[in-house]
Amino acid sequence: MTIPAHDPRLDDIARSCVALHVRMTARAVTRAYDEAMRPSGLKITQFVLLSALSTGAFRSVTELAERFALERTSLTRNLQLLAAEALIEPVECKGRALVYAVTDKGRAAIEAAIPFWQAAQERIEGGLGRERWSETRDGLRALRRVARGAA
Repeated sequence: MTIPAHDPRLDDIARSCVALHVRMTARAVTRAYDEAMRPSGLKITQFVLLSALSTGAFRSVTELAERFALERTSLTRNLQLLAAEALIEPVECKGRALVYAVTDKGRAAIEAAIPFWQAAQERIEGGLGRERWSETRDGLRALRRVARGAA
């Protein structure tokens, strides 16, 4: 078996690929929040979904999936897990749209998790500095717009 010659383009891909670096960062940030929030019993994805649902701003699972740039099937699976824990429940609505409401148990879980979220947020935001985080957040929004084709 012959080992192929090194292709310098592969080094460039590893160094500059936007998808690779965004995914690596997302995984690292998710792990940091999950670790900080472990005592609450919620993962960051669950906490964010519960928080979003508690606003009552979303009229359907599809709308929620679009807002958070999630595949509808992935979101549905996460919502089913929250429902299985009685943190959310489906509510009747017009048409075929499915909507969930946060239960009393879910609101209590949010309330208990907020201090752990705040600690993680302060650690990460503080580590970057408020100004740099603001610039980073704006850059991430711009990146999402470009990725969606709405540059």
